[in-house]
Amino acid sequence: MKRRLLLFAALAIAASTGAQAHPHVWVAVRSEVVFGPDGKVTGVRHAWEFDEMYSAFAVQGLGKDGKPPTREELAPLARTNAESLAEFDYFTYAKQNNAKAGFKPAENIYLEANDKKIVTLHFFLPLETPVQASKPFSFQVYDPTYFVSFALEKKDPVKLSGARSGCSVSLVEPAPLVAADNQKLSEAFFQNMSPGANFGMKLATRAIVACP
Repeated sequence: MKRRLLLFAALAIAASTGAQAHPHVWVAVRSEVVFGPDGKVTGVRHAWEFDEMYSAFAVQGLGKDGKPPTREELAPLARTNAESLAEFDYFTYAKQNNAKAGFKPAENIYLEANDKKIVTLHFFLPLETPVQASKPFSFQVYDPTYFVSFALEKKDPVKLSGARSGCSVSLVEPAPLVAADNQKLSEAFFQNMSPGANFGMKLATRAIVACP
């Protein structure tokens, strides 16, 4: 399955744990909406913290004397992730005026591991065309097939960087899954999912940025 190439270690983790239902990888998301000097939104800066199982696989064989690996040691994995993520629009879907706002290739990509060897991927997504936030700009982070579960951090998950006074960000939480949807969360269901089903969007929080 092509998607299992994503995030490099996901397939190995799923296979080694005998996972039978989605998701297989969990990511905690922190984001910054970045403004330029002219007051336009120029892009979104992400920090994605991976779950313990993925992190353990990612750092396997790296680091010295029990210490977490350095950014330099993690650089090859960071490059692999960036190349894979590009194929899936970095799982970041932005809109303004109900129209898609596209992104250029990611910049400033790096991985780091904390003292507990939990891995976080950092990168900046520049907009193809910067936009004025006088009309709401919004984005969501999700995997349409729900192979990877993205969830915003509980505290201050989305911030504004360089915004003028009066700009604000609000979060619109997804509606809870109904019992019928919960019952569908099996491997067979996702393998047979039709293209464009976009199940992950049902579970994605929308961040909305507006300026006066």
